[in-house]
This record gives sequence, C-alpha cells and structure tokens, in this order.
Amino acid sequence: MKSIWTSKMAKIVVDICMTIFLILSFVRWHDSNFAFHAIVGTACGLFFALHVHIHRRWLAAVTKSWLAGKLNKTLKWKYIVNMLLLAVWGVSIASGFAAVGYFVGDIEWMAVFSSIHGITARVGLGLVVVHVFQHRKQIASYIGIGKNK
Repeated sequence: MKSIWTSKMAKIVVDICMTIFLILSFVRWHDSNFAFHAIVGTACGLFFALHVHIHRRWLAAVTKSWLAGKLNKTLKWKYIVNMLLLAVWGVSIASGFAAVGYFVGDIEWMAVFSSIHGITARVGLGLVVVHVFQHRKQIASYIGIGKNK
C-alpha cells in the first residue's frame, strides 16, 4: 500500500500550505504582532520539515550522485539551490526560535538572533523564488497547465 506522504496530492497540499504560511510569515502588521508571526512561522517551519521528510529519499539519492560526480548540469543546480534552502531556512528557523527570548523576555543579547533570522529569511525567500523558477514546469503540470488533453 502506498503511503499518503508519497502521493502526489500529499506533496501538493504540503507545498501549498508551506507557501501560504511562508507568505503570511512576511506579513507585517502595524503593531508588529509577535504572536501572529510566531504561530505562522512555526507552522511554516513544520510544513518545511514535512516537505523535507517527504523528499528525503530524493535528497539521499541525489546527494549520492553528487558525491560520485554523476549529476547533469540542470540537476546539479537544483541540488545546489535545495541544499542552500536547507541551510538558510534551517538557520532562519533556529534563529527565529532563539530570538523569542529577545521579544518575550527582553533579553537584550538575544537581539542578534532576530537580526540573523531577518537576514536569512530574506535570503531564503530569494532562494524560494529561484527554486520555484527551477520547478516551474513541474508546478505547471500539477495545476494542469501545459498538459495535452
């Protein structure tokens, strides 16, 4: 029996939820509502982790091919962007949680985590744009664009 997490529909649902929460995490309210950002950011991080979990076999296989020098140019660039996304969003998520002490407890030295979180989130957003561009044909096929009927 095929696991729900390997089905195309599950992947699409996770990607849509991850995208929605990513967009919402960049929303800035007039009063800079920390609770909203914390909840939405945590949800985005959970969907990000689920996305990585769903694609773990692909990551392992492509890493093995990368180390063996057997990747074509297109896949090599996709892999590089994916690894950068993992690193940048990993740091962004961790620094976001670490910055809670600054926002909730007024622990001044933890402000550095807020800065790291802000920088990595913006770099990560740029990488997401590149990632979406790299996968534009696959995304189009998911929503029925470009299919011969």
